[in-house]
Amino acid sequence: MSTTTSVATAPNTRVDTAVPISWKFPIVYCLTLALTVVMALKSSGIAEYVWYGLRPSKNHPNLKMYAAPTVWALVAIIALLTAYSFYRAVKRQKPSLAVGIAILGCFLLAFMTYSGGGSGRFITIAFLFASTLTSAQPLIFGSMAGVVCERVGVVNIAIEGQLLTGAFAGVTVASATGNPWLGLVAAPIAGSLIGALLAFFSVRYAVDQIIVGVVLNVLCMGLTSFFLGTLVKQNPHWNSIKFALPQWEIPVLSKIPFIGPVFFSHTILMYIMYVAVFLLTFMLFRSRWGLRMRACGEHPKAADTVGINVNRTRFLNTMFGGAIAGLGGAAFTIASASVFTEGISAGKGYIALAAMILGKWHPIGALGASLMFGVATAIVEWLPNVSANAIDPSLLAMVPYVITILAVAGFVGNSRPPAAENIPYIKS
Repeated sequence: MSTTTSVATAPNTRVDTAVPISWKFPIVYCLTLALTVVMALKSSGIAEYVWYGLRPSKNHPNLKMYAAPTVWALVAIIALLTAYSFYRAVKRQKPSLAVGIAILGCFLLAFMTYSGGGSGRFITIAFLFASTLTSAQPLIFGSMAGVVCERVGVVNIAIEGQLLTGAFAGVTVASATGNPWLGLVAAPIAGSLIGALLAFFSVRYAVDQIIVGVVLNVLCMGLTSFFLGTLVKQNPHWNSIKFALPQWEIPVLSKIPFIGPVFFSHTILMYIMYVAVFLLTFMLFRSRWGLRMRACGEHPKAADTVGINVNRTRFLNTMFGGAIAGLGGAAFTIASASVFTEGISAGKGYIALAAMILGKWHPIGALGASLMFGVATAIVEWLPNVSANAIDPSLLAMVPYVITILAVAGFVGNSRPPAAENIPYIKS
């Protein structure tokens, strides 16, 4: 019996049209199942999990599991969930987010067990999760910047450049002044200046926003490389790891097994990120500011008729989005105790843009997509420390970008961007 929806065509007349079946997710789950079966066939030995903290401890025993039976059990779970996804597809029901998360979790657990089985090395789950948060931090800030800008009607391709300038300004100001807090202030200011340039050309002079964003990315790459080779080269102490942000452990919360080391033992920038995601989600959909901003991105003419200055709202919020991305740039340097290197963002701005699209222009959705990409990056860094079988680092480095392409190409679906994005508003 097929499921149908009714479409009104005329008064007292309704026509039933069948909802098409989508096989996209079930097919992906089948491929995941096949990969897990391959891992199960090749698994051997014992996988030893460190479940309490970031590293092994004599005070807390590790969890030892036989690799092959564990992976086969996960194969069975993935198979059941895949069958359920086919059932939902046949019934023309929407794909279940819970099913997707469960399959992804089982696949990652199977991969970790397969990688660590028989290697004699520890599988540090908490370290992997903490590394995921750290890797996703600039992506989350970047995707939040994209949400702010695109919700107001401005396509922010310049996130990459804003991350770069934020990273450069953060470390140079912190090193030159000997104060990491000044670096934390300088990073969003630098990002907001790039946002102001984007708004100046795209809002004030109605230049195509995508073209301006690409040009700004090239400009930021060139400027940071120039200053790195001239100003910083003449003053090497301006690019130092000595003035990184301190690690803060939240009292009581940081002592919670597993959760504490993962979420509550970071720099202040991580805690700012937690608050920023919550506040942005609330303000975007529960405040006058959010309503005005979304109105400018969806129907600027209607916003103008009720007294909203559309172009000023777009200009200021584009600068605000640039400041958020600038904070994300600080995660590359002063939040990670790293010096600035040429092209340190390595395309993370474009991945953040993809995360925003995959998250359907919603802060929580963008957060989830950024964490997914963060997992891919964290595994690249984590795997050589766990697996006895070394994998070419160049091949591993491709993983986050391949996942980005597959995710955007295959799972964006029918998501709709703000109606007036990349459309200049010229008041008649």
